[in-house]
Amino acid sequence: MVGALDKLVVIDFTNHLSGPYCAMILADQGADVIKVERPGKGDDLRQSPPHVNGEGAPFMLWNRNKRSIELDLKNPDDLKTAKELVKTADVMVENFRPGVAERIGIGYETMAELNPSLIYCSISGFGQTGPYSSRGGFDLVAQAMSGLMTINGPPEGGPYRIPIAISDVAAGMNGAIGILTALQHRNKTGEGQQVDVSLLDSALSMCVYEAANVFATGQKPERLGQGHRGSAPYQIFPTKDGWLALGASQQKFWEQTCEIIGADNLISDPRFLEKKDRVARQQELAAILAPYFQKENTKHWFEKLDALGIPCGPVMDHLETLSDPHIIAREMIAKVHHPKAGSGRTLGTPIKLSKTPGGVRRAAPTLGEHNDEVRDQLRSKAKGNAE
Repeated sequence: MVGALDKLVVIDFTNHLSGPYCAMILADQGADVIKVERPGKGDDLRQSPPHVNGEGAPFMLWNRNKRSIELDLKNPDDLKTAKELVKTADVMVENFRPGVAERIGIGYETMAELNPSLIYCSISGFGQTGPYSSRGGFDLVAQAMSGLMTINGPPEGGPYRIPIAISDVAAGMNGAIGILTALQHRNKTGEGQQVDVSLLDSALSMCVYEAANVFATGQKPERLGQGHRGSAPYQIFPTKDGWLALGASQQKFWEQTCEIIGADNLISDPRFLEKKDRVARQQELAAILAPYFQKENTKHWFEKLDALGIPCGPVMDHLETLSDPHIIAREMIAKVHHPKAGSGRTLGTPIKLSKTPGGVRRAAPTLGEHNDEVRDQLRSKAKGNAE
């Protein structure tokens, strides 16, 4: 089946994660994404371990469904080719430090003059405006400056980095959302525009409970460890053989949980009568509940709680998650064949469309794999326009 973004042409000038992830989202939904890479080296993440037959596994995951062409943007002929690609495209994505694209000759104003209907997406550490715009930015820095690190980890101790590149992934998602929004405007008016997304903005935009707390009280949000700012019990509990995630914050679920674990007395305990009471005393509550859950294994508690519809689940590592029958049924694992790495697996798309489903159509490209193919297409378009 044809993807929803079939015939949408995207020129991807990005490296690392945020930009390539953005372009991957579009490619998964059927867009023709042409990745422009430095001759001989390519995207920096091609060198990132682990490797499979010399190919970087991280690069292969978030660059699937793309084609690759090598262009040296410092070479006048290659720069001309890059501009010709953008001139015939719908979307361009770049994640250079602000000012670099302009210096190279592929900045927004230049590209918009060549292609007035172009959607030009810029992803950077701090955005195209503001006093920090000229700084380089990485996920680590965005997590630090957005407040994410100060609320992550145990209640006591130093700041903790969330051990996934959450700012990069969020910026990639926001870039894709911005592009699709701009395309809708173009459909109405024919006008292109620039989409400006930053890692810092994207990281901060996820701090919704924390921002609400500051706006309402003017106080710095406390670190809660496994706790939640508006719900309790809503955290991880150790069991006899592992860990269980429990979200029993609604009154009905709270009372049912107490009955299941044999802590009926807590239902009428004045310290925990209402949700607000449990949130206010959640550390105390967690200490009381923990010994109950440690009496049985995770499977026992999960089956008891799940039978009543109480939100819960076992804490699983990635080996368990990536072999889970539900994950497989949801097609979140896709098979792919790479010309150098061979047959393997990649993540599927989390966006499920009933009539135009996206998916993994091709493996990530080898460096310059489509040099001739892309150049031939450009020549064919130029010839067609001339006629």
